Amino acid sequence: MKNASIIGLKEADCKKISEKLNVLLANYSVFYQNTRGSHWNIKGEQFFTLHPKFEELYNSLVLKIDEIAERILTLGATPAHNYSDYLKVATIKESKEVTDGTKSVEQILNSFKVVIDLQRELLDITDEAGDEGTNSQMSDYITEQEKEVWMYNSYLGK
Repeated sequence: MKNASIIGLKEADCKKISEKLNVLLANYSVFYQNTRGSHWNIKGEQFFTLHPKFEELYNSLVLKIDEIAERILTLGATPAHNYSDYLKVATIKESKEVTDGTKSVEQILNSFKVVIDLQRELLDITDEAGDEGTNSQMSDYITEQEKEVWMYNSYLGK
């Protein structure tokens, strides 16, 4: 028996949601790797502040990557797993500048904007489909990330 019928959703809705979740997964994966790069390569006065903060962030991102992939599987689809595929659909691009603290924080804020926007789109789609599982997951992520945006903006003095 297919997952969709067991969890009370339409197969077509599960397909549409899974496709959007795979785009989100791609963006999270690039966001994660960019953050790892900043963590590894940060230099200067801000090192002792940003190095552990970036580690905290990439640990949070990797958990979300796993949760999103598992949600895709729950909906009966297959999560993408190749970076070459991720780079084709991700709005977040690979970061080339990972040593400057201010630029890294700005890139993190830009990445948060992308994933929050995608998650808000998913809220609309999942609300229509009656997919409370994905809807709740996205809502939880947004709540957490809005606070992170505030903190990173505060760090930049904004």
